[in-house]
Amino acid sequence: MKHLVIGTAGHVDHGKTALIRRLTGQDTDRLPEEKARGISIDLGFAHFTLPSGRRVAIIDVPGHERFIHNMLAGVTGIDLVLMVVAADEGVMPQTREHLDILQLLALRKGLIAITKVDLVDRELLELVQEDIRAAVAGTFLEGAPMVPVSAVTGEGIPELVAHLDRLLEETEPRDATAFARLPIDRAFVVPGFGTVVTGTLVAGTIRVGDRLELLPQGLEVRVRGLQVHGEPVEEVRAGQRVAANLAGVDREQVRRGNVLVAPGVLRPTETFAARLRLLPSWPRPLRHGERVHLHTGTSEVVGRVLLL
Repeated sequence: MKHLVIGTAGHVDHGKTALIRRLTGQDTDRLPEEKARGISIDLGFAHFTLPSGRRVAIIDVPGHERFIHNMLAGVTGIDLVLMVVAADEGVMPQTREHLDILQLLALRKGLIAITKVDLVDRELLELVQEDIRAAVAGTFLEGAPMVPVSAVTGEGIPELVAHLDRLLEETEPRDATAFARLPIDRAFVVPGFGTVVTGTLVAGTIRVGDRLELLPQGLEVRVRGLQVHGEPVEEVRAGQRVAANLAGVDREQVRRGNVLVAPGVLRPTETFAARLRLLPSWPRPLRHGERVHLHTGTSEVVGRVLLL
């Protein structure tokens, strides 16, 4: 069975969290500040079952520009993006920024949900659809399904779910035979169990009892338990969202951006060679020695570019 993860994208307050609540019945805003301000700040997680019987995980990312680092951590390991655009506002700055990021990450599949259609008339909806088509032209979302929906009335939700099911059926499964690699996006303590980390297993297989290496610390840990969608399992395979209970490491030793891997297969480094592609929106040439924010997996670090 394929194990798949959907990630949201889109401008702040365009209804990503409300749409997920309508799809899954789960509220992905966990933090008190998120509930007080009515916006997502950190990553949220939910899951639901499609009509085909396929169970999928959803990662809800924040849309505010101040929390773009959290968005980048959330889209690691997703198979399909659900781009959300509000019908009463259309394409906005973070719509474009998220689309640029997804292009750089080489995403290949997605669809577009036009939310809040209960707030606009048909004429405005058609204008927004044209705005979206222009924005996604030349990207992986060009020609993607565009579904008008309302999280309030339920309009368009069955059509959206049907499109998700079809697109995920066409998605190739990840390689479960490669060495295990789990970028960590959350770490916390469960009383009576100890340290728990979560993430999307991007490659390989992990089983209860396995010994893994926590990078970049180089610590050996043992997998005491595994959960998928809140249920205990003995094994997880590439493409699944997983919570792993670890022995041999304290919560204070783990943070977002660390990676669990099979022992001895990866080595941390502070330098590497890469080809860079500047986005069309970048205002000037990149300078030798320029400081940049580097995002890889769920990690964000400050680095320096040395042009060769």
